[in-house]
Amino acid sequence: MSFFQRPHYRSEATQFLDKLKADRPHLDAQQQEGRKLLWDKNVNAHVWADYRAAQVAQKPYVYQTSTEADQK
Repeated sequence: MSFFQRPHYRSEATQFLDKLKADRPHLDAQQQEGRKLLWDKNVNAHVWADYRAAQVAQKPYVYQTSTEADQK
């Protein structure tokens, strides 16, 4: 057993989530459906490669407005 581990401690948040999942067993399925809507997308590799190739490198000092030509 770890020195820092509290063997029988369960936080209120953990207890709440366990009770919520026990009361509503369909909640996990709904959560997975919501994830599919927002995150689980098919990615077109060619479009993604074009996007990456079109990016412009960021200058090291993005908040500096004057250039070396202005200072001379």
